[in-house]
Order: sequence, then C-alpha cells, then structure tokens
Amino acid sequence: MSVRFERTGAGPVPDHARQHRVRMRDGTRLATDVYLPARADAPLPAVLVRLPYDKNSRYVFFDRAARLFTDRGYALVVQDVRGKYRSGGRTLPFLREPEDGYDTLDWITHQPWSDGAVGMFGDSYYGFTQWAAVAAQHPALRAIVPRVTTVDFNATLRDPDEERTGVGRPVWLEGIEYYAHHWIDNGAYDFTPDRSLRPVIEQYERAFRAIGARSAWFDLLAPRFTDVLHALGRHPFDARPVPVLHCVGWYDNIGLPHMRDYLELASRPGWDAVQYLWAGAVDHENYHLDLAPVTDATDHATSEAALERMLPGYAGPALEFFDVFLKGVRPVASLPKVSWELGHAGRRTAPAWPPPGSAERTWWLAAPEDASGPLPGGLLADAPGPRDGGAQWAYDPDDLVPSLVPDSFSYLSVHPDVSGLAARGDVLSFATPPLPEPLDLAGPVGVDLHVSTTAPVFDVFVKVLDVDPEGGARLIVRGEAAVRDGHTPRTVHVACGHTGYRLRAGHRLALLLASSDYPMFLPSSGSDDNPWTTLAPKPSTQTVHTGPAHPSRLTVTVCPAPPA
Repeated sequence: MSVRFERTGAGPVPDHARQHRVRMRDGTRLATDVYLPARADAPLPAVLVRLPYDKNSRYVFFDRAARLFTDRGYALVVQDVRGKYRSGGRTLPFLREPEDGYDTLDWITHQPWSDGAVGMFGDSYYGFTQWAAVAAQHPALRAIVPRVTTVDFNATLRDPDEERTGVGRPVWLEGIEYYAHHWIDNGAYDFTPDRSLRPVIEQYERAFRAIGARSAWFDLLAPRFTDVLHALGRHPFDARPVPVLHCVGWYDNIGLPHMRDYLELASRPGWDAVQYLWAGAVDHENYHLDLAPVTDATDHATSEAALERMLPGYAGPALEFFDVFLKGVRPVASLPKVSWELGHAGRRTAPAWPPPGSAERTWWLAAPEDASGPLPGGLLADAPGPRDGGAQWAYDPDDLVPSLVPDSFSYLSVHPDVSGLAARGDVLSFATPPLPEPLDLAGPVGVDLHVSTTAPVFDVFVKVLDVDPEGGARLIVRGEAAVRDGHTPRTVHVACGHTGYRLRAGHRLALLLASSDYPMFLPSSGSDDNPWTTLAPKPSTQTVHTGPAHPSRLTVTVCPAPPA
C-alpha cells in the first residue's frame, strides 16, 4: 500500500520584510529576511534567527513577531538555513551551521543599518544554530537566547554512559522520525506511517518510496545509529563565553538535555557569571499548562487572536535580556539569575537553580501486591516497607502501551488524563495518600528501581503524575531507560528531568511503570535483535523489587513555602 503524503514549500515573503540572498564562503546563498523599524535614526543592534522551517511560514510566525523586535529598536534578521526552502545548498542538518552562522553574522555587521552588535534567538533547531555560531566565535555575537533546545542533539537519542553502565535510552522514534519529515529536501513532507507494520523501519521505507527521495540524516540514525556530530569541531562550551538566557519548558520533550546544558555552564568558570535561566510550564511548541488542553479559541497554532496573546510572553524575556547585553540600556542587576514558574502557582525568581532552601524528599515503593490495577495502586511510603516484596508487569509487543498524544512536542495541547493506563495489566502504579497541604516541587526528579527481567534487554518508562481527588491523573514529568543484563535484580536510575510544580492539597503524587510507550518510542526487540528490523519482538516480564533489601524509590526536590 502506497503512503499518502503532502509536501509544503516556501510561503510568500511579507511586504514588511526585505529578502536578501546572503553569500556564504563556499558561494552558496541563503535566503534572509530583514525587518527594520519604520524609522531608524541611527544604526541598530540586530537579532538573528536561523531556522529550517520556512522563515515565512505561519508555523514560526516571525512576520508577526517581528514588530515586537522592531518596536523595541532592533533589526530582526530571519534566515532559512542551508538546503531549506529558499536557501541553496545540500539538505543536511547541523554540519555547516558554525560556518554559515559566522558568515551571516559577518554580513550583518557590514549592513548600513547595523551597529555591529548581534544577538541570536530561537527554539529547538534554531536554538542549536545559536550554539553553532558561539562555537564559530564571531566577535559581533554578544548574547544568545536558546529556547527548548540543546547543544548536542545526540543527547536526545543516546545516553553517553550506555556502554559503561548497560543502561541507556530507548530509541526515541518520534525524534528520529522528525528527520524523515523535515530533512529530505528543501521542503517538508507530512505523512502518517502505518504503525502496525513490521519491521518498523519499513514504515519509513514505504514513505521514502512514495516520495521518491530519502532523508540522508535519517539514514545515519536508523536502522543503525551513526554519530557524526562529533565532527563539528570546537565545542561551543570551549569557545569564548557569551551571555546566555536558557529558556526551558517543564513539559518540553528535550528539557532534560537542555537543563544539563544550563547546569554545566552555570558551574563552569568563565561562563557561570553570564548564565541565566527562564523556565516555564510550557512544552516544545509553547503550549502552556494554564491553558491545557487547548480549545479552538486558545490554540495559537490556528487562532490569530491566541497567537497575538502568546507572542509577548514568547519574545518578552529575550527582549529584556537583549536590552541589557546588546543595547546596554538596562543594568545587569535588573535581570534575575533564575526566573521560574511554579505550575499552578505563578512565577518566582531565585539566585540559583534549584532555589536555595530546596531539599530532596523520597518516597519508597511499597504494598507491591496492590500495584497491578487502577490508581492509586501500591503505596508511595515515607519509609521502605518492613518486608521484601515485588510486583510484576508484562511487555507484550503485540499490545503496546499507547503514548496517548499524537505529538509530544505539543503535549500540553492535549494534556491527557493518563489514569486509564494504570488499569492495564502491563502497567504498575504507586501513589501517596492524599496530601494534607500543597507540595511544591522545584528541581530534579528521579526514580531508582531495583528491577529484574526474563529478557536480555528491556525498557522502563516512568511517569510521575498529579492525581486529583476525582481520580484524574495528569503528567508532571517523565523518564525512560533501556536496560541490558537484568536477569538478576539491579538498580536502574531513571532521570525524569526538572520541574516547578505545585501539587494541591487533597491531590496525590503517583508513579506509573511500563515497558512500552508507542509510537513515541521504538518497541524493544526483547532480544539482541535490532528493534528497527526485527520481525518478531519477544515478550518479557519485569519485576520491581521493594523492601529493605531492594528499596526502590521516587526522589523529588521540594521547595520551601515562601514566607507569609
């Protein structure tokens, strides 16, 4: 059966932008829009955005966001990266971004409207292009604002310690599929894989055959992973330090590596003094917890009014940052080192992250005999149970645990009730008693499990939930691990990232364990077979061990209540 697809090309250049074709050092020309204030009496600092999603698309909305920058006295420069939409060159991500970033910065500084100072801004891949430009060390680059991104996109797919520890990451199928949609040629391809098809790689082979072209980067990642990002040269963290405002989403699906970037630089001499954190209860596509799930009236992807309401909060933190480090019209002391949102309880500031006074709190998995069934299931207890015990859950490759959202990049647009998953026979659940008072989480969350299995390899998927008094359950954070050699009990640490979140009085904190999450993640082969190419993945049974000898536990970071 042929795969149906739709190709999207470049949108029209808006009337209030002037497009240039900027020459790179190898002669390739990149399509670049410049937005200027209606009146500019003197040269201006510029904000550069380099992206692969069509600079003129409704999706990136820079034709609408431009006025926020120009009204503030900045030139906004938005560029299609090499090989995408109106820009020339081969369609390959990452590899030429340092050189192309440097050459674009150099072009800006030679324009008559430029005062020689440039900042960079943007999300996801156009956060990465900022780090690539930092590595290139053009002297005009004065500050960057990377949003929901990471310096190393390999970190979204692989755990660097996997070979040493035997614990890695399950294959993020959704993250690799991205390249099959966006990195075939200079357009984008929308298609829906047949999720029932085995081997899983054939889901994409059928799409490539229908399209008549392939994604070269997808082929580097599947069915066998090839690391080529190490060839980029100087690591950005080894370059000249620049001020950075890290904009992190608590619900971002690559939030964990982004926080790792921030924490590393915040502790690195030379960089530490100019690291700033803005963290919000948003996902990768800037949907907000307070509006979740969205309606037709609140969906900024389709509603012009909703987009207009969203844009000031999207660009505002960056503009305040650039006023300090590009224009110099506000003092450095006016910027909080950390501005963070406590979900359901508003925004706060702190001198560091986690906020001073925060402390770890641990709950131990107990009453495992009740863990197979609907919430609340087993108990999250204040101490390990008095006796050793355990609970089992199955992995059935013919009946996978569903992901519940069609797209985790926009998780909060749906923000589903996940309580139904706990009733499945292949999911375990544990929960606290109802909380007598609010509990504020502010910092990292992790789970340490003593697990064993009947298979040579298996996956563990963890969801940490807020369960309301009516039994509805919503995600707070999540994490996953791929484990080898687990026939005897071993300790597996599952990092669930960071959060700022208030559990309200009467709610429960809960934990779900499973061994699949499809189609967000590639199902385990259950054997030494490649999970992309296997025709017959193997079922397995996992056991989580509890009690004094095997104290499996959930650890969160709790923020003290502010003074009355």
